[in-house]
Amino acid sequence: MVKYTCFLCDKKISPDLMGRRVRCPYCGSKVLFKSRSVKTVVKAV
Repeated sequence: MVKYTCFLCDKKISPDLMGRRVRCPYCGSKVLFKSRSVKTVVKAV
């Protein structure tokens, strides 16, 4: 299951809490991002 994180209040949000709207149910922010479980490191060549 994908978890989202609110950019403003930094709370973890599951998709079933949001419903059809893309808003944080805690602070009302519209800016959410998907939390990654594995960090990706990219090296410049």
